[in-house]
Amino acid sequence: MTLLTILFCIILLVLLVSWAKINPFVAFLIVSITAGILLGIPLDQVGKSVQKGLGDTLGAITIIICLGAMTGKLVATSGAAQKIAEVLVNLFGVKHIQWALVVVGFIVGIPLFYNTGFVLMVPLIFSVVYKYKLPAVYIGLPMLAALSVTHGFLPPHPSPTALVGMFHANMGKTLIYGIILAIPAIILAGPVFASTLKKIPSSPLATFRADELPADKLPGAANSFLTALLPVILLMASAFYLNTDHSTGALHKFITFIGDAPIVMLISFIFATYSLGIKQKISMKKLADLYGDAIKDIAAILLIIGGSGIFKQVLVDSGADKDITTILLGFHLQPLILGWLLAAIIRISLGSATVAGLTTAGIISTMMVNNHNINPNLMVLSIGAGSLAFSHVNDGGFWMFKEYFNLSIKDTIRSWSLMESIVSVVGLIGVLILNQVV
Repeated sequence: MTLLTILFCIILLVLLVSWAKINPFVAFLIVSITAGILLGIPLDQVGKSVQKGLGDTLGAITIIICLGAMTGKLVATSGAAQKIAEVLVNLFGVKHIQWALVVVGFIVGIPLFYNTGFVLMVPLIFSVVYKYKLPAVYIGLPMLAALSVTHGFLPPHPSPTALVGMFHANMGKTLIYGIILAIPAIILAGPVFASTLKKIPSSPLATFRADELPADKLPGAANSFLTALLPVILLMASAFYLNTDHSTGALHKFITFIGDAPIVMLISFIFATYSLGIKQKISMKKLADLYGDAIKDIAAILLIIGGSGIFKQVLVDSGADKDITTILLGFHLQPLILGWLLAAIIRISLGSATVAGLTTAGIISTMMVNNHNINPNLMVLSIGAGSLAFSHVNDGGFWMFKEYFNLSIKDTIRSWSLMESIVSVVGLIGVLILNQVV
């Protein structure tokens, strides 16, 4: 009965979001309260479950996501992303310009949230397409594959960050493993797959071409690369140090402190504010407005994450989590495959990668508590990969790609949807291989 109730609630969530067009946070709230009542939580306790789930989830990740959004916005609007692109295009040459854009997408995609990255990077793609008279989908899809992979696999993006907290994984290790998986996923779903799409007709709308900043207004190359990559450098360096040094001295404690994800993001944010803001003579008033816009961009994402936390808490407080764990273990599926499969099903049903990842995590989180043989870092990545599976007409990213590149629905499915599916499958294969090694 418990499983049927959970299934009913997931179907209700799908219908509320995709058919009734209700805001995902409100949908999560309605479904979570309904689940709590149906699963037997006393009526006077349902509200407490809602508050605890919201508070516990957002309390762990709000700092990371908000500071990441503000830093990413500054990287893009200051011209740092444009500078990174120029350097790499000059380095790779016109013949390999596609690979240059892939590297740009990966570097810029680490601090930049996907929707923001898409809107800000697509004009760069179009400027290259127009300048060198190249096929738009062939040139652009690999860069967007890189953006998508960073969104699904790597902290500080919302879903991976939230999953790290829910599974008590290590942020640094997850980032390192995520980068290892990202490289083959981007190569296969990007340049390799795009080589089959050269003949897709696409006439990008001139409306979406952005004016480039003049060269004398751009930050320096070293400054641009360092600022964009600083969160990654700090997280990876601290993870490496803490895994090789097991002392308890002052230095170890200091590295533990500065290697904590919120502190890493705060250091990176302060550095970016100076290096790409104050140093570039951007006024504090303009920076404040920029940061305010960045928070507006991710407010809806934060609410969705909070809503998924409510759903998880209801499952825990009702005892349904233990029943689910027992049932799922009865299927005898490898847990990493199970996490990927559930995320993929919800992604295809709902369209949102973030909702898919977080809903899956809420359903199987107790498996992580009861089974210590599951690597939590790899479970984060497995669910992240599943949450990217087959984007289609119920996903906003699908329509953004279609409209910006001026494609038919058939060609959008042939290019965008298959690219996302390749990323998802390659990610799962990579997770299973890593599980045999780490």
